[in-house]
Amino acid sequence: MFPLWKAILSESLLGYISWSLYHALPPMIYYFPLQTLALTGLEVFAVAFFSPIFLTIGPFWRLANNKYVLAVLRLTMVGSLASYQAPNASIRLLILAAGVSSSLLVQTVTWWSGNSVQRFIRIWGFMLGKIMLLVLRIWYTSLNPVWSSQVANTIILTIGFVAAVEQIHSGGNKSKQETNKTGNVVRQTASHPHWFLSGIAFGSLMFLTLWIFGEVSLISRWAVSGHPHTGPDPNPYGGTVLLGLAHGLMLSFWSWSSVISFALFLIGLASSAGLLYLHTWSAAVAGNILGIFTMCVWPQLAGRFVSCLHPGKAMSTAMFAYVLELFFCVWCTAYKFVPGGVYIRESSHLLLGFIMLCIGVDFLTGPKKDLSSVFEVKSNQKPLFKKSKNYIKLLLWLFVGVGLLGLGLRYKTYHKKLGQGVPKRDFSAMIWPFRFGYDNEGWSNLEGSANLLNQTGGYTHLCGRWIFLLMVQWLFNFCHVIMALSRYPIIKSTHHLLPSPEGEIAPAISLTVNFTGKLVDFVVAHFGNEEEDLDRKLQAIAVSNLLKTSSKQVVFLGYITSAPGSRDYTELIKNGNVQDIDSTDRDRWCSYIMYRGVIRLGYARISHAGLSDSEVQMAKFRIPDHVDSYVDNDRIVTDPSQVPEDIHFNPRFGSYKDGHNYVPIHHFHMSTPKYFKRTN
Repeated sequence: MFPLWKAILSESLLGYISWSLYHALPPMIYYFPLQTLALTGLEVFAVAFFSPIFLTIGPFWRLANNKYVLAVLRLTMVGSLASYQAPNASIRLLILAAGVSSSLLVQTVTWWSGNSVQRFIRIWGFMLGKIMLLVLRIWYTSLNPVWSSQVANTIILTIGFVAAVEQIHSGGNKSKQETNKTGNVVRQTASHPHWFLSGIAFGSLMFLTLWIFGEVSLISRWAVSGHPHTGPDPNPYGGTVLLGLAHGLMLSFWSWSSVISFALFLIGLASSAGLLYLHTWSAAVAGNILGIFTMCVWPQLAGRFVSCLHPGKAMSTAMFAYVLELFFCVWCTAYKFVPGGVYIRESSHLLLGFIMLCIGVDFLTGPKKDLSSVFEVKSNQKPLFKKSKNYIKLLLWLFVGVGLLGLGLRYKTYHKKLGQGVPKRDFSAMIWPFRFGYDNEGWSNLEGSANLLNQTGGYTHLCGRWIFLLMVQWLFNFCHVIMALSRYPIIKSTHHLLPSPEGEIAPAISLTVNFTGKLVDFVVAHFGNEEEDLDRKLQAIAVSNLLKTSSKQVVFLGYITSAPGSRDYTELIKNGNVQDIDSTDRDRWCSYIMYRGVIRLGYARISHAGLSDSEVQMAKFRIPDHVDSYVDNDRIVTDPSQVPEDIHFNPRFGSYKDGHNYVPIHHFHMSTPKYFKRTN
């Protein structure tokens, strides 16, 4: 009993490590091209996914099956987690690539070698590793702890080495007698010669699992709409996604007739379309059903996959499909910056349709039996298989229980109502082009960004490109994505797509925020690139109309890729009927804060310190008692002692500074902070 438990736990942890590596490498590859908006050559590191092609060569296959070489590959796979502690991003990328290559070699060799129980546990360990990844992300506020904290990285690295050594030791004594004649071992269960079809299907299934189910909140973000009818919130309804995935795995233990399999595929196909084309709760329900279908077919497709006669060819084909779909995902979104991108602009529906087709063909044409039925189980092994299944189910629900507990504890904190207390007259607004979730050196900047937002204080808007997250989530098919964060309740919001006939899609959000009884409108927008003059012209007109039709009290936070005084700037000011927070600041290019019907109190620009490639801009405003009869502040002062202390910006960012701040710390710069007073 105990050795079986150890084997399942060890393989689950190693499966989690493999999934973590597969999640981590693509963003590292594409981070640099996205920063420079061009291909850099680092895309070549994607060949790490093609390491199984070496196993199509007989001598390499025999070498990889050597217990000492396999042990080195296992340790390399686990050791590559230390890439998080590498001195720079380039070295990290190299180590990650080595880890992915090793992981795929180990996966190919171990899934096709060993006795039936070992292979069964290894494959199920990989699937349970995916559930473990989701659960750990729940507890680590949606981040993977192994890539988010040096302490967590070191702990998981240590436990990973223990698990790898355990598997090396437990498999070492048996490997010589069971895997030296690998061809015979493969042929014992290889009744399925169509390695190409199974490889394409398995690679597509892996990509689907990573793309849509990489985190339990993604389904709700696909389904999200404006307030007040936003659809399900990520917490607690991310728990339904976790439950759906678990129930899908439980259903996989059944055997189905051809009719049931066909009906199940039609349900999965319909749910994928529903996720794309429905909204809010309907889309979320479709996404949950898709999750059940996805995990339900995992064991069956994995079983057919490992039944192929040619392990190296099958896994290489799977990774070819995986990487091809990954590239397509990038191409259809970053179409403006890649060759041929214009032909697949905003075509994620084609990608999802292709994936479902590949899965469906393999799913419907093969035998309808569970994973254990794929292996030729000797009569004396049947009790062991039965115990393995029971332990796998128990561990699955243990993971789910831990995940739901984490969501519950997060919900308890998250559910605290915002904006309680006396009505607020003063508020802060902020705009920040936040790039890709990585800093300028290629390291994750999510926690650093959260710290910066807390330090700025007050009411916060965030505007920016979340390409890095979208490479995993691909929420809306935009190159530019905006997000509005508020410390006060958003009572109404609408998502807009601005005109973009030639260039990148440009989003906008109009929303109304309740400052404990006082309502203020906001418009947040991200224009397309400066090269597309027609796009920018049409986008400026569209946003000016949004501003014009907003309430008497509105704040605009925009990234408009135009200089002060330009055509687009003037369109917003005049036709949108708003004022610039500081019309004397001529040294701006993209980020702007404008307003109407509120009183300006302060304006600050804070250097990015390498956390992004763009500075933070902030403004402080006061809501007048009478919107039809108030006087705005018209005098600029830079001495904070001339204004009340309660409207000062956080002194953590230093004091007034002329010109750019090139020191790698967040500091006021560009002749700010400024405060505004009324002329006596």
